[in-house]
Amino acid sequence: MPKVLVPRERRPGETRVAATPETVKRMVKEGFHVTVEAGAGAAAYFPDAEYVAAGAEMAGTPDWKQADVVLQVAAPGPGDITEPAEWKQLHPGAVLISFLAPHRNLPAVRLLADGNLTAFAMELIPRITRAQNMDALSSQASIAGYKAVLLAAVHLPRYMPLLMTAAGTIKPARLVVMGAGVAGLQAIATARRLGAVVEVSDVRPAVKEQVESLGGRFIDLPQMESAEGTGGYAKQMGEDFLRRQREIVAQRVAAADAVITTALIPGKPAPRLVTAEMVRSMRPGSVIVDLAAEQGGNCELSQADREVVEGGVRIVAPTNLAATLPHDASTLYARNVLALLLSLTKKGVIEIDTKDEVVAGTLLTHEGRIVHGPTAELLQVAV
Repeated sequence: MPKVLVPRERRPGETRVAATPETVKRMVKEGFHVTVEAGAGAAAYFPDAEYVAAGAEMAGTPDWKQADVVLQVAAPGPGDITEPAEWKQLHPGAVLISFLAPHRNLPAVRLLADGNLTAFAMELIPRITRAQNMDALSSQASIAGYKAVLLAAVHLPRYMPLLMTAAGTIKPARLVVMGAGVAGLQAIATARRLGAVVEVSDVRPAVKEQVESLGGRFIDLPQMESAEGTGGYAKQMGEDFLRRQREIVAQRVAAADAVITTALIPGKPAPRLVTAEMVRSMRPGSVIVDLAAEQGGNCELSQADREVVEGGVRIVAPTNLAATLPHDASTLYARNVLALLLSLTKKGVIEIDTKDEVVAGTLLTHEGRIVHGPTAELLQVAV
């Protein structure tokens, strides 16, 4: 019977939890022995009593040495705990499933490999049909896109919708959304529900139909090459293209009441889409919500997890927006994790089939090696 440990999150500010009473109940049914650290779900409003009712064992100080599988939301990152002491207690061959941000957290990756731990990075889940229920990046990005619009609405000094009153008409707010991935599409849908006029910029013409189906207006760009990357993500574009894109989008930004930026490229710094000059062209009272802050930001003036005011324009750059809706974020993430865990389980035994497409795409370290190619290259290690 594999032993699963669900610890409290170690990263400061992380309110989510990697398993909920719903997923614990399923794991117990599938034959896992589940231990949950006391208070692990408290910040997400899942009390210990619900875990006990689902069949979990609660532990005030869990024994990491006994765990065969550890489920986490996020590994401690740069500036937090470089080498989590608990990981060193895990026995060789133990499985860790978590967001690991390997390209930004290389010391932790080295620690995992040196400890002969099998680590699955949830951000590496391939975007294929079979893995849709495991796609934690998408589930959490959708929450971030929704909350980004609410942040913009809170900070705006005006209404979002068109209002016709006895005192006259109030025009709707104008939003520009940069990036029409999962977060961007949710931002479009949310802003339209609030009654805003939404224009959308993306380097992939293929998303135009999705944008328009949600009521957004697609900003056509000069397309010199395909911008569709692996798995449906945008790929990194040349500086000449980005310059021309900025020139076209700058006019829309200057007229916008709010700008929401969501453009990310896996394993790369976020592309700079909003320059300081563009910010200064916006009206005082306008708002920018930069969802790419953790990878450097889409806005030149963004500062991670801080609010910056430049010429009356407020720039908000949260790095973990999903954690501000911890109950639903945890519910979705826990289901993603459960789907991956069950896909690794054959007749009650964890089997790591490196020929499986999902395993091969998500596996970060295994049998003392860093098996994820791009991360190995960053560490100058042969795969």
